[in-house]
Amino acid sequence: MFFLIRMVFWFSLVLLVLPLDAGRAPGSPPPVGPLQAISAAREAIGDVAGLCERKPDVCMTGRAAFETIGSRAREGARIAYELLDDASGDADATISTGSVPAPGKAAPVRPAG
Repeated sequence: MFFLIRMVFWFSLVLLVLPLDAGRAPGSPPPVGPLQAISAAREAIGDVAGLCERKPDVCMTGRAAFETIGSRAREGARIAYELLDDASGDADATISTGSVPAPGKAAPVRPAG
C-alpha cells in the first residue's frame, strides 16, 4: 500500500515537470510550475508532520495500530517459520493462531542448531 502511495507521488511530480500545455482551455488557471509543486509538497509534508502536535490522540491510536500490526506480523512469521522448519510438514500442536497464548501452556523452546 505504501509502495503505491509513493509511486503515485513520484508519478505526479514527473507529470508536473513535463511541459504539457496542449488542450488548455482559455480562461483556465495557469499551470503549476515544478518549483511551486515542490514547495506545495514540502508544505504538505510539514503539515502532516505537525499532526501529532495538533491531535495527539490520533498519533497515539496510529502508533498502537502499527504496534498491533507489527506484533501480528511477527507472530505470523514465527508460525510460518516453524511450519517450514518442521521436517514432517505437520503443524505443531503447541502453535496457536491467536496472539494470546493459552493459559498454563508454554511453547517448548528448541535448542539452536
